[in-house]
Amino acid sequence: MRAAIGAPINARPRLGVKPNPNKKRPSTGRKRAVKARKRRGKRIVSKKRPLSPEQPQQPQQSQQSQQPMRTYEQGYSEGLFDGGEKFVEQHHPGDLIIPDLSVEGAVAAGIQALRPHGVPLLGPDAVAEELESSLREKRPYAFIRLGDGELMTLAQEVVLPIEEIQQAGGHFLPYAGVNIPDPAAREAVAHAIRHASLVGVPISRRPYYQPLLFKALRAHGIDVRSLRYTSSVMNYSLHEYGHFMRLMGGRRVLLVGNVADRLAHALIRQGILIVGAVQPVNGVHDTPRVIEEAGRYDFDLALVSAGIAALPICVNLAAATGKVMIDFGHLANHIAGLSPT
Repeated sequence: MRAAIGAPINARPRLGVKPNPNKKRPSTGRKRAVKARKRRGKRIVSKKRPLSPEQPQQPQQSQQSQQPMRTYEQGYSEGLFDGGEKFVEQHHPGDLIIPDLSVEGAVAAGIQALRPHGVPLLGPDAVAEELESSLREKRPYAFIRLGDGELMTLAQEVVLPIEEIQQAGGHFLPYAGVNIPDPAAREAVAHAIRHASLVGVPISRRPYYQPLLFKALRAHGIDVRSLRYTSSVMNYSLHEYGHFMRLMGGRRVLLVGNVADRLAHALIRQGILIVGAVQPVNGVHDTPRVIEEAGRYDFDLALVSAGIAALPICVNLAAATGKVMIDFGHLANHIAGLSPT
């Protein structure tokens, strides 16, 4: 009997011998290789030791992922100490300890001890009374306010290098009306501060607010005690206390700034007499044109919302017309229902 074509040689029946159906056929080379791999796999698995209950497997974190967190926490802790506890430690008397002393408590006590050296800030009622008195007596009055933009403009090249100002304020100063370097704008701001009736100053102790204020004033030879101060957000306080509506009631109001038209519509709806709206104001160097145009109107009170240019506009327009000028700021956007920017 011939074997079928393609059948393996060892599968051919031998002549005269009956095949045993229960006998295992010899494995081919391929089957032997598979079995060998399985045996090796079993030996490898058997070498793995089971985890003991005392040593549970933990997720592995690389040193690279842990290092930034440790660096941040260490830097924060060191900065917190250097900015507070270190100063308390340096000034702590050597002959006693003060139980439960905190940085906040030490600063609060120190501020109270320094009150006699402070310069007063007028509150909302006092500011409103001054404005009302000037309106009633027809005296010129210029209320201006200083923020980080005005202080950076004032500080350029006399306190801060141009590169630092460009990095800190380059993204908003052009919107506020100044493209640094601009020495003429710096001098215009300094002149306005010297001649203002009232100067709003920042309470914030962040680097480009109150700390920069006194450095910049002294750099321009301005005696910090020669000025009269209030908060730089006094415009909002006067609005919240209802003083602005009382000051404008029955008086002729002029609006100056890029949202003057929109503000005029909002105030007219509230019964305020608006005699004119001067806009646009194209930065500090547009001041002479704005003053010339505003001078054509007969008004009692002007609200100026013109960024940094509001300072020279308020001071020079008050001097030219003998009227009351208020640096109104972004409060104009708020009343007109617009976004701050």
